[in-house]
Amino acid sequence: MNATFDFSGRSILVTGASSGIGRATVEMLCASGADVVAAARNVNELARLAEETGCEPWQLDVSDEAAIDDAFSSPTAFDGLVNCAGIALLERAVDTTAASFDRVMAVNARGAVLVAKHVARGMIEAKRAGSIVNVSSQASLVALDDHLSYSASKAALDALTRSLCIELGPFGIRANSVNPTVTLTPMAVQAWSDPAKREPALKAIPLGRFAEPAEVASVVLFLLSDAASMVSGVCLPVDGGFLVR
Repeated sequence: MNATFDFSGRSILVTGASSGIGRATVEMLCASGADVVAAARNVNELARLAEETGCEPWQLDVSDEAAIDDAFSSPTAFDGLVNCAGIALLERAVDTTAASFDRVMAVNARGAVLVAKHVARGMIEAKRAGSIVNVSSQASLVALDDHLSYSASKAALDALTRSLCIELGPFGIRANSVNPTVTLTPMAVQAWSDPAKREPALKAIPLGRFAEPAEVASVVLFLLSDAASMVSGVCLPVDGGFLVR
């Protein structure tokens, strides 16, 4: 999928950048002329991504508040943020533990809040209008088996998107979520390799297929771009029609 936006002269931070949707977003942003800071925990994958795209790598664990504060200790002004860092620990509701619930929330929701806080402060201080895009999930909008912690974290992410929308809007800063269906990252390809699991899920999607990372990344780029200049506070499904069912 070819990039179709011009981000020349714009600086954008992408978390969860070392794989999947985050990596595809970095690749497309760099191809569109953006100055991209790619943040993730995997230093080796970050180094490879930087070599391939020219992005600036940041090793960052978004579940670590001190690490986030340290990363933003020097004044940094971005024009955009993509909160893509996320984890999924799937377990039955009756097997959910406090440790697993807290771990998922710490990355998927709390980490996004803390990163957005710093980025928004920088935008406001630099008087830069900007765009924040949170990568959520269809799991925030419908009930799925074994997804209690993950669904709760993504619903929280959608809620904070709306809060950011109303608080940052007066400064010209937009905030939106994208809510993808199953997206064929390397991990997802393996997870959905069993036909008994895959086929019923595909039947629930009118387009009859899962999403590719670039198909989600292209929607992220749209929301970052001036083409979406009057779009804020939305949760945009990228699901092939799944939610229509």
